[in-house]
Amino acid sequence: MNTNESRSTGSGPVIIAVALIGVVGLGLTYERWSPLVSRGSASTPENSSDESHGDSRDHSSHPHAHGDAAHEGHDDASALELSAAAWKNVGLRTRIVMPQTYARTITVPAIVTERPGRSQVQLTAPFTGIVTQIFLIEGEVIQPGEPMFTLRLTHEDLVTAQRSFLQAAQELDVVQNEIKRLSSVSESIAGRRVVEQEYEKQKIEAMVHAQRQGLLLHGLNDAQIDAIIKTRTLLQSLTVKAPPFANDGDHQELDHVYHVQLIDVQRGQHVTAGNTLGVLADHCMLYVEGQAFEDDADRLTQAAQESWQVSVARVATVDNDSTDRKLQVFYVADHIDPESRALKFYLNLPNSLARDEQRDSHRFVAWKYRPGQRMQVKIPTAEPWDNQIVLPIDAVVEDGAEWFVFQQNGDHFDRKSVHLIYRDRDTAVIENDGKLSGTTLAMSGAYQMNLALKNKAGDGVDPHAGHTH
Repeated sequence: MNTNESRSTGSGPVIIAVALIGVVGLGLTYERWSPLVSRGSASTPENSSDESHGDSRDHSSHPHAHGDAAHEGHDDASALELSAAAWKNVGLRTRIVMPQTYARTITVPAIVTERPGRSQVQLTAPFTGIVTQIFLIEGEVIQPGEPMFTLRLTHEDLVTAQRSFLQAAQELDVVQNEIKRLSSVSESIAGRRVVEQEYEKQKIEAMVHAQRQGLLLHGLNDAQIDAIIKTRTLLQSLTVKAPPFANDGDHQELDHVYHVQLIDVQRGQHVTAGNTLGVLADHCMLYVEGQAFEDDADRLTQAAQESWQVSVARVATVDNDSTDRKLQVFYVADHIDPESRALKFYLNLPNSLARDEQRDSHRFVAWKYRPGQRMQVKIPTAEPWDNQIVLPIDAVVEDGAEWFVFQQNGDHFDRKSVHLIYRDRDTAVIENDGKLSGTTLAMSGAYQMNLALKNKAGDGVDPHAGHTH
């Protein structure tokens, strides 16, 4: 074996050893060179999640909504960038926050009810008769003046009153014709007779007037009475129409419709005066009837006197519409319910139409709020706090002795430490130091975002961190 062969054979193991050392070195320094490589790769909504969570270096080269300059006070260790998929997974919602007034509350159950004496209209038979026609069906809506029922009148008193009125009207016609005839004869012959007929005319006119008033009390209107005189026939049937809307003065700007709640008669049924024909309801304004504790009486009375805004929301429904409405306490009951020991209070609830459709000749609607719906009312328990930052409870997260929110800053979120003044099951109140006012904060997902930030930093994650029990 010559010298060259000897060198070539001996150098093989050396080259292999050097290569192995290089591979091991690359593996040990992966954490240093990997971000540099990933920086050069294109970022897309589908693959930007891993890149943003793994890179805690300077984000000044990222396109931000507020420009490319470095953000004031920006800290990469507390910044988090979410991919489009992460936004959806977290169910992230953002909102610009401004200082507002907050009052500590307790939640009590409530129910939507009709307003006694206002919401319902009971239709009664004005006279004794037989139902010959029903114009509507239960469940539809109508407007004032629309026909509802037709009655064939059999009321003996009404028939007698009409007959007497018609007889007096005809006697008046006879007297007037006689006066007209005598006026054409020589004054010396007919003068005295004319005076006598004038007296008779006045007596009959007084009788007709009295009988007309009697018919009005029976329930006939002026047009129907005039028709009796004009046609010289008695009124044989009567159409019952929907009455005008009540002029309550507190909800005239709302949409009014009569909803046919009940039809209590059948065709051919004999009814007497005062019998219920049907029930109409106008639900443009309802009550929220709350049930508080006896100890809350003073606070409720104060809320009513000072017109405090009370939060009212539906209990979770299928459409998840539990948005709070701000209402004022209308009045507080003057007694404690002997069975439930609850103190009832009431709030006016303006209503609106959620559905309006026409089927054949009938119109059907559905109101947003209906009697019987379960509600919850938040009663103030202390004087309101002014100029505070009020957030949903999912917008804050607890980590040790700190509370954090996430402030949107371009394409990422910065974790900000805050002073939590108060929290309950739904709300967190943050001290307003002027730094958060007018900024955009995450309204949900703070707990998940904090976990992602801790994973990004490589810290151990406490599975219970940030939970509010």
